[in-house]
Amino acid sequence: MKKDTPSRSGHRCRLYLITPPALPIDDFADQLTLALKAGDVACLQLRLKNADDAAIRTASARLMPICHDYDVAFILNDRPDLAADIGADGVHVGENDASYAEARRLMGGDAIVGVSCYNSRHLAIGASEEGADYVAFGAFYPTETKQPPERAEPELLTWWQDVTTVPGVAIGGITTDNCGALVQAGADFLAVISGVWGHRDGPGTAVAEFNKQIATQS
Repeated sequence: MKKDTPSRSGHRCRLYLITPPALPIDDFADQLTLALKAGDVACLQLRLKNADDAAIRTASARLMPICHDYDVAFILNDRPDLAADIGADGVHVGENDASYAEARRLMGGDAIVGVSCYNSRHLAIGASEEGADYVAFGAFYPTETKQPPERAEPELLTWWQDVTTVPGVAIGGITTDNCGALVQAGADFLAVISGVWGHRDGPGTAVAEFNKQIATQS
């Protein structure tokens, strides 16, 4: 997910990986490498909700170079101040985090800034008008990672395709078994956590299977 390329024109749906909440860094670095070797991935979002700044910096220093080795953007969750300081490619903010305007001010014009919009058309339109590089909708399916505030339906992705060129990210309980409906509905990116890192045959197999499903359903 490069800043100059996250558009629909000429681009099929792609994977947007998010780290699991618990991150044994050495083991996860190996798992990340396996995942990125296995197929197309647009970006990795580091999401460590309960970690202190030192832990986030340590994880970023280890994982960001791996992402860049595979031309994958490195995005930090929640913290535009820290994302700017460590040189992340972008930041993702939710309703209770920094505003889009604050995130953009801190990150600068060249960085990726994405916004959670849950199932709200109003929030999505507002974020796109402000200049967000993408908006995220969900949760589309039940998820064990966190309790989502809202549930979204695939039709929301189709509507979004019809009204704007800003990419839409689908998130929430997405697996290789259920992703097809979201691809068909118009998701530009599939944000996946457990569907990759908790896959029964490992993250490499998961990434390969996701890309196969995307190719089949596109």
